[in-house]
Amino acid sequence: MGACCFLPPLLLERLVLHGDERQRAFALRTLATDATLRSARLQSAVLPRRGVRATTGLQRSIFDAGGLEEQPGRLVRSEGQPPVGDPAVDEAYDGLGATYRLLAQEFGRDSLDDEGLPLVATVHYGQDYDNAFWDGAQMVFGDGDGQVFLRFTLAVEVVGHELAHGMVQDEAALAYLGQSGALNESVADVFGVLVKQHALQQTAEQADWLVGAGLLAPGVGGVALRSMAAPGTAYDDDVLGKDPQPAHMDDFVTTATDNGGVHINSGIPNKAFQLTATALGGFAWERAGKVWYDALRDPLLRPTARFQAFAAATVRAAGPLGVQETVADAWAQVGVL
Repeated sequence: MGACCFLPPLLLERLVLHGDERQRAFALRTLATDATLRSARLQSAVLPRRGVRATTGLQRSIFDAGGLEEQPGRLVRSEGQPPVGDPAVDEAYDGLGATYRLLAQEFGRDSLDDEGLPLVATVHYGQDYDNAFWDGAQMVFGDGDGQVFLRFTLAVEVVGHELAHGMVQDEAALAYLGQSGALNESVADVFGVLVKQHALQQTAEQADWLVGAGLLAPGVGGVALRSMAAPGTAYDDDVLGKDPQPAHMDDFVTTATDNGGVHINSGIPNKAFQLTATALGGFAWERAGKVWYDALRDPLLRPTARFQAFAAATVRAAGPLGVQETVADAWAQVGVL
């Protein structure tokens, strides 16, 4: 599997077709960069191992690419250092910390690999780069173009989403294609919103369930890139088009683009999680999140798992918590079980 990019290619292709001259230019640059990342197959089956680590616990390093497409760039903030005043640097630092704290405090996990993997991020990547990605070893954030998309460090759930790809890579290695790829994206969305909810101490009922809130520039028609509560409603814009995510298997999208619609059909398992969390109430990470986390670690889950296989894994994981019926009902409501 190649690098996991946050922004689906569909949106960039819409900019190429319907945007103005400047929008087409930065969309084409981003698409070219993303294609290079995918073809390079940067993401391996396991996270990088760096030998015996002298320390575990939260270890963050933020680098500045200075507008170049280079990694990691110049080190600008390390663990324990104060804010530097660059919003992208400080937001990335805080987002890495928020993700680590959710995993450690609520799931007893020491970083993405549960072995204290240092968290590394590069900001200011490329020129008008409209994306963020996990390359198999570290996070990379573009600044956006400022006209359609703002900087990709703005939304803490985007940081959590991309880092969660590393955890998925370590635990289940879900193939980034078709339904298994949509599950990969969905689990990343689940943990992305859990990072945000945990940081804000929001219950499932209080949460907005938006992924990428604040990324759309003023004047763009929409509130986020995805809505887990109402897939298909996050944006509706003359240039970007309408959010294509389905919320039910009846509307499953069969396509050869976007690795078989991994960013599109993820709306279905996303809705199943949101239904589970709101039905159970309270903080979503306490029960619904625990079920999804244990399902991800289920030894019966295969890298090519389809929606039904993952749903079955969540029902199994729900047993010890006594919430099997609630989980199964959520999957039934989206047409999977």
